[in-house]
Amino acid sequence: MYIGALRLEFRLHGVFSLKEKRRIAASLKQKLRNKFNVAVAETESQDNHGSLVLGVVTVSGDAGHAQGLLHKAVAMVEAATSEELIAADIEIFGD
Repeated sequence: MYIGALRLEFRLHGVFSLKEKRRIAASLKQKLRNKFNVAVAETESQDNHGSLVLGVVTVSGDAGHAQGLLHKAVAMVEAATSEELIAADIEIFGD
């Protein structure tokens, strides 16, 4: 069993309230869940309206499959939002 973890860090320009940030986060989380059937949560900087960090996790029997799915998730996020993606880190844990 392999666990794939993805950390997405965004810099939010023109966002001046936590309500706006939550709207952006909710939209991205729902898109990731619907398209890739992954677990997603806001993991850091929750009270900072200029930064958004999402954690994405998948479980697979094949490390390559988990890594490929997370790479596709990064590509989808880049295409789906105008927010600046400043980091996308993928780690695979398992046998």
